[in-house]
Amino acid sequence: MIGCRAAATPIDQNDKITAQSGELVDREKYQRLVGRLLYLCHTRPDIAYAISIVSRYMHEPRSAHMDAVQRILRYLKGTPGKSLLFRSNGHLTIDGYSDADWASCLDDRRSTSGYRVFVGCNLVA
Repeated sequence: MIGCRAAATPIDQNDKITAQSGELVDREKYQRLVGRLLYLCHTRPDIAYAISIVSRYMHEPRSAHMDAVQRILRYLKGTPGKSLLFRSNGHLTIDGYSDADWASCLDDRRSTSGYRVFVGCNLVA
């Protein structure tokens, strides 16, 4: 994917992926790729939501799931300098925020939730 076009976001906001979206793809290749992206999201929290979506389909990946993984790779290509930045601001206040989109998964009607924890003004989780 060296010559691919960069994407502005890691996942399309209006894209509703289901378990039966498209034809079956190589499961081992998909699992290796998503596994590497899971490791990367420790330093790149901007892709954590997209990775949580594509990791749902590790047992039976389909072409739409692989397309979503490739979009994450295209996003990473366009944002090589993004990572966590820690600054000293003189206080260590801990703030946490959470959100959930109730029953948004079209397969099992479960909600997808996310959270952020800040120490001072630094994102740590």
